[in-house]
Amino acid sequence: MFHRRRATMAAFLLPAITVYGVFMLYPLARGIYLSMTDSLGGPIAHFVGTDNYRAMADDPKVTAALWHTVLYAAVVVVVQNGLGLLFASMLFRRPRVRKVLNVVLLTPTLISPVMAAFIWSYLLAPSGGINVLLDLVGLHGLTHVWLGDTSTALYAVAAVNIWMFTGYSCAIFLASYMSMPAELLEAAALDGARGWRRFVSIEWPLLAPALTVNVTLSLIGSLKVFEFPLVLTNGGPADATDTLTLLVYRNVFGGGKFAYGVALSVVLLVTVVVLSSATSSLLRLRERRI
Repeated sequence: MFHRRRATMAAFLLPAITVYGVFMLYPLARGIYLSMTDSLGGPIAHFVGTDNYRAMADDPKVTAALWHTVLYAAVVVVVQNGLGLLFASMLFRRPRVRKVLNVVLLTPTLISPVMAAFIWSYLLAPSGGINVLLDLVGLHGLTHVWLGDTSTALYAVAAVNIWMFTGYSCAIFLASYMSMPAELLEAAALDGARGWRRFVSIEWPLLAPALTVNVTLSLIGSLKVFEFPLVLTNGGPADATDTLTLLVYRNVFGGGKFAYGVALSVVLLVTVVVLSSATSSLLRLRERRI
């Protein structure tokens, strides 16, 4: 009887395992193998061991792109989730406008990232909407070449990412707010816990699972960002917005270094897995301690 049950379970799992193996494990193993060859994308390839990875360690463009990727992710994760939490807190306290503003916040997520990047490339242009608006309200000193200055380009690209996905973070935080026990919030109000004190003592601990989900999702999404830097700056100016994904794209499809590009994609994959797993584990450990 026991063996029959195991055989039945294996029969049900076999299609899923086959699909996972063909579409996930095989491409991953094939990619790791190709990263250790001198392949140019054709059928001929010679095994070169870790040559591509050693070349990568001496490539200043890779070091700079890795730093840009991590800085971009840090800015997006902190600001996006901070704004998402702020908006969720405001919407929770104002049920009359909750539906309307929730729709407004989620509207940017309905646009294709490429289309959003094209729209913002016009808005952030020297004579674009942002500078025109600053001129209209008298803030002439704040007008800037946002995407053409190495000191602001990466943050301008990150701002577009934040504009697009803050609605997601807000929706997850708001769902967590809505699931808070009403009796607990009423008891806190009777005890005089209001404002900042109520947020720190009651709401923040209850929001821990939502924070874990939001931070992990936004971290993964921002580490592998591609469309925004490609369309808005194409890695410029002076490689100031070059990320690992752009380096992979250029080497695989335009640089004639297919195997080197694949090796970069393996490094990107390891970076995403290590950072997101470590962050998620730390936040879940924090949840258990609260």
